[in-house]
Amino acid sequence: MQMQRSIRLPSRVRRGPYQLVGAVAICLVAAYILVGAQQFSNFLTVGAIYALIALGYTMVYGIIELINFAHGDVFGMGAFVALWLLTVAGFHGAIDNPLVLAVVLVALFLLTMGIMGLVGMVIERVAYRPLRNAPRLAPLITAIGVSFILENIMQAFFGPSPVTSPQIFDLNARFNVAGASIGYLNVFIVLVAVALMIALQVFVGRTRLGRAMRSTAQDREAAQLMGVNIDQTIAITFFIGSALAGAGGIVWALYFGYALFNQGFYAGLFAFTAAVLGGIGNTTGAALGGFFIGFLYVAAAQYGYFRWFEVLVFGVLVLVLVFRPSGLLGQQLGERA
Repeated sequence: MQMQRSIRLPSRVRRGPYQLVGAVAICLVAAYILVGAQQFSNFLTVGAIYALIALGYTMVYGIIELINFAHGDVFGMGAFVALWLLTVAGFHGAIDNPLVLAVVLVALFLLTMGIMGLVGMVIERVAYRPLRNAPRLAPLITAIGVSFILENIMQAFFGPSPVTSPQIFDLNARFNVAGASIGYLNVFIVLVAVALMIALQVFVGRTRLGRAMRSTAQDREAAQLMGVNIDQTIAITFFIGSALAGAGGIVWALYFGYALFNQGFYAGLFAFTAAVLGGIGNTTGAALGGFFIGFLYVAAAQYGYFRWFEVLVFGVLVLVLVFRPSGLLGQQLGERA
């Protein structure tokens, strides 16, 4: 008997969409009440960053059931690539011209996401593909090794200290709403994250390559018999997941203003928790889990318990694994012969 995967790439969930939207709305209202208007915008911003990272985790696991622990360091490298591109292009301060800012941001996202997507494909081809049929422990250990390799590459090129990122956004550009002063950068990050999540859902659900990814996640052998190029599908999955991590690195550098060689390790662990919380293999669940981690981040700081943030995050991970291993939006499926 072979156990059918209880978590998968497609975001089909047996709960009705109106129930899901209603639950999300209730959670947002509760978060607004608990942290207030000012911190609510910060919660959405930080949550958007973790959601982008978590999507890469959940996509790779949904396809080949590999927990890619190097994914967090791909995110960290994306932050370094973004700040390097801005520095090489000669940007050191805020860009006042909105048109120029828009062009720079589009070019920055296209270049960084493309570079990190290619890095993800190289990692898959060199480190994971030769071990595809090996026992599961081998690719897991390899993923940890790749994580350390990426960290050492970043440390060799940029040093062990935090590297300041050029701030092309005017951090003083803000607007007031509901008694809170919200930066345009916060709005930009949330909008970019939501747009990328929607684009991912459309790609997976409406395109030929998306159907190939879903069929590979459901039954790799049957998909191959039906003519799906498994190697190509998995490579594209790594490209998309790494590109999303690169986008997360960009917005991290813009929002926090620095990059550190080992920041991806910790951010990756938090994003992995987000993916497990939402239902690893479920893209919608991973996104919601990322926003939940963002809420814990802001709430802990709001109430003076930020030093306990990691305890809260991994405490949530333990509770989810104990009481609902399939995650909030995952579901237990039966066995198949």
